[in-house]
Amino acid sequence: MPISTRIRSIRLLAILLILSLLLSACTVTIPVTPTAGQAGAGETTSGKWCSGVNIVFFPGGPAGGVFANNVYNGARQAEADLGPTVQYVFSDWDPQKMIAQFKEAMATKPDGIAVMGHPGDDAFLPLIDEARAQGIIVTSQNTELPAALAKYQGEGFGYVGAVNYTAGYRLGKEIIRRYGFGEGDRAMVWGLLSQPTRGERTKGVIDALEEAGMIVDYFEIDAATNADPAAGTPTFTGYVSANPDVKLVVTDHGGLTATLETYLKAAGKGPDDIVGAGFDLSPATIAAIRGGWTDLVIDQQPWLQGYLPILQICLTKVYGFSGLVIDTGGGFADKSNIEFLAPLAEKEIR
Repeated sequence: MPISTRIRSIRLLAILLILSLLLSACTVTIPVTPTAGQAGAGETTSGKWCSGVNIVFFPGGPAGGVFANNVYNGARQAEADLGPTVQYVFSDWDPQKMIAQFKEAMATKPDGIAVMGHPGDDAFLPLIDEARAQGIIVTSQNTELPAALAKYQGEGFGYVGAVNYTAGYRLGKEIIRRYGFGEGDRAMVWGLLSQPTRGERTKGVIDALEEAGMIVDYFEIDAATNADPAAGTPTFTGYVSANPDVKLVVTDHGGLTATLETYLKAAGKGPDDIVGAGFDLSPATIAAIRGGWTDLVIDQQPWLQGYLPILQICLTKVYGFSGLVIDTGGGFADKSNIEFLAPLAEKEIR
């Protein structure tokens, strides 16, 4: 073998040896047992790395309700996979109830609390300050709390959900692109402008439609309809009766979107008379899309809004990770992809 070839071979072996040593140095063995002080009820899930961690989780709406149940299912899966002990607190989408329940949750001194951000920073931040002073990890899902995130992200405060204004604006722009609405066309937007931060999604929809020249008639979702969407049927039928030229209705609420077919039928409308758009998949929304009653839905993947906050608290409690920010609201559902999504939505995963 020529000398030059032997030299190249020796250099190659040296490089491989160095790479092997570097890779060996970078290998980390992650412990699967809880850190000190985490012993407790969670030990029934032996061997799971988050066992012994106690969490209070807010799925948002009524127990068994549209959207809230998908969130709950995701959280339950995380609980089963990771091993923490989780208490679930349902709030009927009522911001005042969420605040009262957060105070009650703090009193139980859990390791972490995962909250829906509907009450907004002004109402929540003083309580989150108090929780952090007690060593309770707090994170959020579904509705952003930007001030709390800015203050406590380094201590595990994350966010899982859609970026509310962006999601609403994207839905509005997609409606305009697909259906060609423009100057003077009338739309009904049924949303939650009155709620801090949560209302940004409704505002995004309205801004996109008005930029295209549409006439937007806005209705606030009242407390009764927020908790039970069927209660809003008289509001919808009354509006359509007074505005027979309406071409579009946008429901900024998963429960109302799931009830669109009921609303339209009650108003004496067929599946092709008014374009229906909204947020979030459910078995009822799947059926409405198949039947033409609902035309476009933005899917913010609520199952992930259950699973990932549980994971966040476990990562912070066990390994000290900071808060993660994850946008779950990137996709649309319509007739073109509903058959792929339907089996998952019917299991309340999508």
